[in-house]
Amino acid sequence: MYLKNLHLRSFRNYVEQQVKFTAQKTIVVGNNAQGKSNLLEAVELLATLKSHRAIRDRELVLDGTMTGQIEATIERAYGTAELTLTLRKQGRRTAALNQETVRRQVDFLGILNAVQFSSLDLDLVRGAPESRRSWIDGLLIQLEPVYSHMLQQYNQVLRQRNALLKIIRQQEQEKQLDIDKENLAQLQLWDEQLAATGSRVTRRRARVLERIAPLAQTWHERISGKTEILEINYAPNIEWTEDEPEKVQQAFLAKIEQRRIAEQHQGKTVVGPHRDEIEFTINQTPARYYGSQGQQRTLVLALKLAELKLIEEVVGEPPLLLLDDVLAELDPHRQNQLLDTIGDRFQTIITTTHIGSFHDQWLEDSQILTIEAGKISQK
Repeated sequence: MYLKNLHLRSFRNYVEQQVKFTAQKTIVVGNNAQGKSNLLEAVELLATLKSHRAIRDRELVLDGTMTGQIEATIERAYGTAELTLTLRKQGRRTAALNQETVRRQVDFLGILNAVQFSSLDLDLVRGAPESRRSWIDGLLIQLEPVYSHMLQQYNQVLRQRNALLKIIRQQEQEKQLDIDKENLAQLQLWDEQLAATGSRVTRRRARVLERIAPLAQTWHERISGKTEILEINYAPNIEWTEDEPEKVQQAFLAKIEQRRIAEQHQGKTVVGPHRDEIEFTINQTPARYYGSQGQQRTLVLALKLAELKLIEEVVGEPPLLLLDDVLAELDPHRQNQLLDTIGDRFQTIITTTHIGSFHDQWLEDSQILTIEAGKISQK
């Protein structure tokens, strides 16, 4: 898998910029706030259709314009593909594969695979559970693009069910002793939908965590010099043991019944994978609360290296590696571990404010680009 070129129009702080990638490793050098992260964000959007830095598309479009665009040419083992993502200040985005608009996200996903590592990824360890759920969902979407549709279905059901629970709560607060029977019947239908869609999400999360955990443990052991033992545990909101759709759905419905009064009182859904947790422990101590910064960085580095390995195993080709100014976050040992691991196996785009972190061989093998105010030039 190789990203041959990237063309940005009215994206973030880029007016019009074309980048041709001529080496397996590309180093992008520039001061802060010049557009280094924006460049990697464009690649991330093509890989996952999501940005970890923006919620709405209008944030991605250059000020003073209404439409932004990202185009790329990807070389895969089976041939070349052209990806185009058009973002709008108002209205929905559109995506095209080989110049033909795709109707479904799933037809666009999976063409480009990428793993991104930035300083923001420390939130994986010390942030809220939502950041860990987002991480595992992003990985699943790349491994199994149809998962994006499953997740979307679950979130739609969740929104509809929450809206109904809010109405029921209002009826309770208004002292209506007899809650509308029609609403209760409708709630039962949403219960079944929540169980059906939610079981698909939780089962896939469990499977991918089971696959990535040993890979991350191996990397963590190597980086820490076998002094620390990493454990990754999936703590689903719905407890189940057998990976069978019907049994997981029954576990869902049983817990919904158990929390029925609490849900109606709070006016929201408190049962389901939107409340899952993923637990990281180092030497049996929760990394979120007790891990030092060095331990947390080692853990995230191990997770990212495990992602690379797992995507390569499942997809059959090595993904791109996007490193957003992370060398400054790592001590020399971890820097060397990362750079040595990368070697020439993965096409790597790495941003930095200074080039001194790289040894001579890396610099000789790399394409070096400089960036200033959204303009990129070859060094």
